[in-house]
Amino acid sequence: MGPSDGDPDAANPAFSALLEDSAEDLYEHAPCGYLSTLMDGTIAKINTTLLDWLGYRRDELVGRRRFTDLLSVGGRIYHETHIAPTLRMHGEIGGLALELKAANGTRLPVLVTSVVKTGADGTAQLIRTTIFDARDRRAYEQELLRARQDADRERDRVLKLATILRRTLLPPTLPTIPGMDVAAYYHTASVDEVGGDFYDLFPLAGDTWGFFLGDVSGKGAPAAAVTSLARYTLRAAAASDPDPVAALAILNTVLNHEYHGIDPRFCTVIYGQLTPDIKGCRVVLASGGHPPAVLLSATGGARFLDIPGGQLVGALPDAHFASVEFRLGPGDTLLLYTDGLTEARTTGSVRHSEEELLNFLGPLAPTTAPAVVTAVTDLLARFDGVDDDTALLALSIPPSGGMP
Repeated sequence: MGPSDGDPDAANPAFSALLEDSAEDLYEHAPCGYLSTLMDGTIAKINTTLLDWLGYRRDELVGRRRFTDLLSVGGRIYHETHIAPTLRMHGEIGGLALELKAANGTRLPVLVTSVVKTGADGTAQLIRTTIFDARDRRAYEQELLRARQDADRERDRVLKLATILRRTLLPPTLPTIPGMDVAAYYHTASVDEVGGDFYDLFPLAGDTWGFFLGDVSGKGAPAAAVTSLARYTLRAAAASDPDPVAALAILNTVLNHEYHGIDPRFCTVIYGQLTPDIKGCRVVLASGGHPPAVLLSATGGARFLDIPGGQLVGALPDAHFASVEFRLGPGDTLLLYTDGLTEARTTGSVRHSEEELLNFLGPLAPTTAPAVVTAVTDLLARFDGVDDDTALLALSIPPSGGMP
């Protein structure tokens, strides 16, 4: 068996030549810089790689300059306050990001690791330092920083646009209805994404007032567009037809016309009209697939105002809508809400159900619109997670008497 039979690389002259590469050549032309200094920092030895990086001749540095002479002002301070004390105490230090000054005045970002060499008696003799060129890393970090700054600016822009858009989809302030208290609240689940919840309260002909609260499917700009369309369509429909069911039918027709085919859009809406009288007010409430409103009675307790048969608005061309008529008297409060409230997580994955909402609201009655909105707002703040936007709209008649 020949000498190369068991080792195919041994027959390759080029490979054999590599094995004969001298240690001195490996030191001088290593892919990193090597530097040895006396304990006072005087440069005792430096390899060709580092000399080439810095643009110095060997005789300009060895025995003439100290390692700190190659550092920036900040690097010198850091060396005296941190590097030198650490080397004296522990004998090594690594992973330091410093800047070396080249002969032409430019700065070279580097990563430095230093180890103290000791003699047989334990006396410190030299400091051996390995230096890695960090220019590519610095450029990468700067690019990351620029990208982060660009992302932060873009996020700020998105937040600003989302805030402005959200404000345009809600009434800036609720109007005052003589003899009634009104209150509303909008909880934003995501600061940088516009949800599809909406509400409004507005005067109609004579002494009648219209109000609605709804929730559009989806989020973001598409949902915002549907929200805007729904809000202004309902206002226009309410002005042309006093029947809440007819207003929902008009909105259903508009959504079917504007959004059909591959990108259908729909919403749930509860729409009502109230007409004041000397004993309170008459309310007609129509539902388009929305969670039921809650009536908190002047005599105590709370109950859902179920309106069976109301279908989603915009989902079907011939959707059916239903309504209920009732009276709101002194001390009564009507609360409308979106499903972000009943789908919020109370603990972990446990959701806040409609039954739990009713159990929470019951002991509050009799109450007022501002008080019930404040109570529900505090309830939302105690939940583990509110994943969807939540809108609240409440109307009440003070217990002291009816409408003027």
